[in-house]
Amino acid sequence: MISFIIALSILIGGYFIYGKIVSKIVGEDHKRPTPVQRMADGVDYVELPSWKIFLIQFLNIAGLGPIFGAIMGVMYGPAAFLWIVFGTIFAGGVHDYLSGIMSIRQDGASLPEIVGSQLGNKMKNLMRGFALMLMVLVGAVFVYNPADLLARLTPDNLNVLFWIVLIFTYYIAATLLPIDKLIGKLYPVFGFALLFMALGICVMLFVNSSTVPEVWDQFYNHKPNPETNPIFPMMFVSIACGAISGFHATQSPMMARCLKTEKHARPIFYGAMVAEGIVALVWAAAAIAFTGGYGELQEYLGGGTPAVLVDNLSKSWLGKLGGLLAILGVIAAPITSGDTALRSARLIAADFLKVKQKTIIKRLLVSVPVFVLCFVIMLLPYDALWRYFAWCNQVLAVFTLWTATVWLSSQGRQYIITLVPALFMTVVTVSYIIFAPEGLQGIAFEWLQIEIPYFFAIACGIISGLILLILFNRHLNSVKTTSKLKVNPE
Repeated sequence: MISFIIALSILIGGYFIYGKIVSKIVGEDHKRPTPVQRMADGVDYVELPSWKIFLIQFLNIAGLGPIFGAIMGVMYGPAAFLWIVFGTIFAGGVHDYLSGIMSIRQDGASLPEIVGSQLGNKMKNLMRGFALMLMVLVGAVFVYNPADLLARLTPDNLNVLFWIVLIFTYYIAATLLPIDKLIGKLYPVFGFALLFMALGICVMLFVNSSTVPEVWDQFYNHKPNPETNPIFPMMFVSIACGAISGFHATQSPMMARCLKTEKHARPIFYGAMVAEGIVALVWAAAAIAFTGGYGELQEYLGGGTPAVLVDNLSKSWLGKLGGLLAILGVIAAPITSGDTALRSARLIAADFLKVKQKTIIKRLLVSVPVFVLCFVIMLLPYDALWRYFAWCNQVLAVFTLWTATVWLSSQGRQYIITLVPALFMTVVTVSYIIFAPEGLQGIAFEWLQIEIPYFFAIACGIISGLILLILFNRHLNSVKTTSKLKVNPE
């Protein structure tokens, strides 16, 4: 329990200390007019209270990630706790905050437009397709789990298909309606419920303190097959939303369009990420404490899903209220990430097509193809969808971090705060897609009957990071040369 208290203290302290350092490096301008002050349209650019924006942002980025991801990821052992804490402070918080600030500074632009402004039109077009596809993938992934759970809790005639159709209908409404009409009213309630549930679980951790593991105990990989599931890079993709997630960068622009002053940027963007890290830390510790150990958790999940664990843990520790909050968390959280994912897809497509979104007809024009594509993807196997979503999610974080690094360097600011996590996540994602069973490893073994060595995957990741570092250094040198020519023209 001592290590849990230390980890929790570091997370909270990270917001006040490192978060403030990051905001000073960025150079917040509290007097700068924000997009909503200049471009209010009553649909997407709608001024909202800062507390409401925080809860919406938190629920947007949370989903099931900090709960399911933490429960599954903690089976890698105590290293999971370290990644949640330091990943949140030095990677996830910086990533979310910079994506929000860059969007504010560019009239609430969506992520592909931000990337293009720093990395060029070719990268912008690549990101348009990649981000749009990821948003549709998120919408599809976050339909099945809540629909399946609702089908289990309701009469037999209300089957999975019924709930899928109902949830998807809600997605359509949340995507098309002005942000303050549905999202602005429902999200604060669900966001508060998710936070309250995490707080209740945290309190019960102290009641059950004797079963809470210490980070320094049993410090090794507790996965059944550690050779095929090494901590690096597998854990850093498994625990995404509780440490760093590229999906967050697609959500920040939505809230950047509703913020009335940059003064609230750090509490909302960096703060929401820290809140998510705390939720992930709580659930990782609770999963071990409730089941009795890493091996016991492995056995528990072998006979059920994380949703069953969340439900049983909440009811056991929090009673009937806990059961209700568990339902809100496990059902509402993914739904409220799926609908904003499709809303982000609409905004990305609208920015790309340069279609104003003030009228419902134009919103439908952009949204209908997105809805059709999402529904088609939902027909694919769920397990495959989730695995590729997890990897694509972290790849998007890599793009965002490199974009932020270039942006900071162009502003003459200390870009080291994004360069280090950008390099680290580059190595993670490249190593993962080569070594993971769903990546090149699976293809090579199935077609060629050969195994890709672990060291080869890591080497490819490191080489990829070095190549991008060299390209970034060349970019810096070209910028310096251009600046000198402007100052001293011949």
